[in-house]
Amino acid sequence: MEYVIGIDYGTNSVRSVVVDVENGAELASAVFQYPSGQDGIILDEADHNLARQNPQDYVEGLKSSITDAIARAKSANPEFDSANIIGIGIDTTGSTPIPVDKRLQPLCFNERFKDNPAAYAWLWKDHTAYKEAERITELAKKIRPTYLTKCGGAYSSEWFFSKILHCLNVAPQVYELAYTWLEHCDLMPAILAEITSPDQIKRSRCAAGHKAMFNNSWGGYPDEEFLTTLNPKLKKLSQTLPKQTYTIDNIAGTLSTNWAKILGLKPGIPIAVGAFDAHLGAVGAGIKENVLVKIIGTSTCDMVVYRNTQSLKDIPGICGIVDGSILPGYFGLEAGQSAVGDIFNWFVNYIQPGGKELGSHESLTERAKLLIPGQSGLIGLDWNNGNRTILVDQRLTGLLIGQTLHTRPEEIYRTLIEATAFGALTIINRFEEYDVRIDSIIACGGIAEKNPLVMQIYADVLGREIKLSASEQTCALGSAISGAVVAGRYETVEQTQSAMTKLKSLSFKPSTEHHQIYIELYKLYRQLHDAFGTKEYSGSLFDVMKKLLEIKERVVREYVKET
Repeated sequence: MEYVIGIDYGTNSVRSVVVDVENGAELASAVFQYPSGQDGIILDEADHNLARQNPQDYVEGLKSSITDAIARAKSANPEFDSANIIGIGIDTTGSTPIPVDKRLQPLCFNERFKDNPAAYAWLWKDHTAYKEAERITELAKKIRPTYLTKCGGAYSSEWFFSKILHCLNVAPQVYELAYTWLEHCDLMPAILAEITSPDQIKRSRCAAGHKAMFNNSWGGYPDEEFLTTLNPKLKKLSQTLPKQTYTIDNIAGTLSTNWAKILGLKPGIPIAVGAFDAHLGAVGAGIKENVLVKIIGTSTCDMVVYRNTQSLKDIPGICGIVDGSILPGYFGLEAGQSAVGDIFNWFVNYIQPGGKELGSHESLTERAKLLIPGQSGLIGLDWNNGNRTILVDQRLTGLLIGQTLHTRPEEIYRTLIEATAFGALTIINRFEEYDVRIDSIIACGGIAEKNPLVMQIYADVLGREIKLSASEQTCALGSAISGAVVAGRYETVEQTQSAMTKLKSLSFKPSTEHHQIYIELYKLYRQLHDAFGTKEYSGSLFDVMKKLLEIKERVVREYVKET
């Protein structure tokens, strides 16, 4: 019996899973909640855009989650022996860059910077760098337009260079003392392997390609002239960025003797090159050509692969087209929504409709499922945390239209779900507009596992069946798959997926009647989407409220009264 460990660093916690290499069975898992800040996130009441994390939480999470998972595996199976763990894979959030010194220590470990949030990890949903993102986009359009072709036409405030440039602008002392900046997914394998020089790290193709404009066709990362035009001091950073990046079937390093002793494992175990959680979640869900994998949680990431021997159009508004970022041998295409579960949590935790009992997710879900599409007379925009795809604009905000004196909390709750589903449909439409065919959808993540109402609404809005990954820890399973590949247990990631991934028998099929109503509502969503999200819109919003009422009255007359 051979096993691998998959490590999944999420927004609020890290999870480690012990997986059977033969069939993907998950023996045991353990979760470590980050202790710093609020639910693991360092916030600033004076700046709602700021979201940082403490890298010390990442290190403690390694120790705690892996040792706990191994202990639970031993309890679950007396024959389990940790000596049979042959590989380790790691995924993290991203873009979550961290300033480090020459010894690979995060700058916040330095006593001088312990109270400076700029020296900590810049979490993926930190939007403080929105002005820098605009500057990068403007400059690229002028002197390096090719840089934008593979990242959807605009650079985001959630990404690598925006955050570093913002640090240089607001906390120059942190920037000056940093030797370089590393993505979270590049730092963790290096820690386990006890690599002590940033120059020895194998940087992730996934992270560099999707968030830092790395592409072999123009020589790797953005060139020094481009970066120094943004700011001459970025020359220092440019000189530390390597010419090569690596896919998940490469070994980042091997487990050090010291960490092997801490974790109760054999030294020398290969550790795969890291990647982002959603990309390895797609691997764990069994992604292949013409399959869209939706990782649905606090935000949503949509993943597609396209064979790299075929011609592929550039697709405006998505989060990147990167060769090898998900599966080696395929272009990885990423899109997504900056908030999904976070929007539902906002309504429950901040608005708190009806108090703790009536306003809980469970109570609102039970009452919302009794509603027919269109019955509420409401429609919303899912931009409470900005728009990641297809508008790529983090300065956009949420919207709810159609409220009356009779509007109830469950109607708003359902409308928020529908808004995120309309956002998901917009992304699928964009892929297919550019000849990327979507034949099948697989969902995974916390919401896919826990909330059937959300999944049914998505199926009804999309007009497509939605299948579910069999694993409840799909991102961690994807990491484990990368660990199995670098351990030599299988030759390719695809072979490993065939052995270790499965789908549930349960799926969500669309209701024809509901889908027809949602076709009408989606037209109104796109009207609002284009009016508030694009400069080019020249139509009128005069009819939106009235059409919502017309749909509501018809639905109540034809469906609700009959039942």
